[in-house]
Amino acid sequence: MRIKHSKYKNTGLIFELLVKQIAADTLNKKDSQAVEILKKFFTGKTALVREFKLYQFISKNKSVSQSKAESIVSTIIEVSRTLDTVSLKKLKYALIKEVKDSYNIEDFFSISVKDYKPFAALYCLLEAHKVTDIIDPNFLVDNKTTLLEHLTKATQNKAKVRDTLIEEYSKYDKDLKLLTFKILLEKFNSKYGDLLPEQKNILKEFITSVDSSTRLRNVVNKELKNIKEQIVLLKKSINDDIITIKLQEVAKTIVPLSKTKRVTDDHLVNIMQYYELVQELKSL
Repeated sequence: MRIKHSKYKNTGLIFELLVKQIAADTLNKKDSQAVEILKKFFTGKTALVREFKLYQFISKNKSVSQSKAESIVSTIIEVSRTLDTVSLKKLKYALIKEVKDSYNIEDFFSISVKDYKPFAALYCLLEAHKVTDIIDPNFLVDNKTTLLEHLTKATQNKAKVRDTLIEEYSKYDKDLKLLTFKILLEKFNSKYGDLLPEQKNILKEFITSVDSSTRLRNVVNKELKNIKEQIVLLKKSINDDIITIKLQEVAKTIVPLSKTKRVTDDHLVNIMQYYELVQELKSL
């Protein structure tokens, strides 16, 4: 799933357009209704003002270090998750209604805004945290890359951006952790190609069990036991002594998780790799 940018709901963009509209009205010696709209919606401590300040922070910070840029994006996302979404939605509706009542909406949104691209990227990232559907990881990477390039004024490595997304999303709740596993899956696919049926099954179990640590640990242990048994069995059909010794060592490293051990992303990757090994042994 991808989020479509909405100019009508982008508080950062609307603020900039109102400021430009005031300038245009002043040059034309007209009373600017945009002044009253700004005073009404962009003052105080409302949810809309709080969200607008997130856009403002992006606009004011430029040519910062990579670490600071990462911190800025991460902090903005964390703050956005605390906003009252119901109140914010109502205020945005009232805001755009007043703009429509005061100006030709097409003319209003045709005005060029310098920071349009990073504002659109930030909108998409913030909205992605409000939906329950799984968001396309590439969509998130693209938008975060846009923000980081705006903040640092430097070209970003998308692979590194993807890695930081995995770290960030793994801290969040169940729905966002599902996205983490989807990103991991794409990373694994890019390296190893199409998934085997066993790999698809374990990935499905990781996703459906993500909110139950006990069940997930049991699933992992069951898979590890199965893999170990297959490696031990397949080892007997290998005639190469060196490969046989290496397989013995691999089998020794496959041990079940204790009841106090937490399942991590590394366990998923390891199991996927073990099944890749089993598949190669079967083809020998």
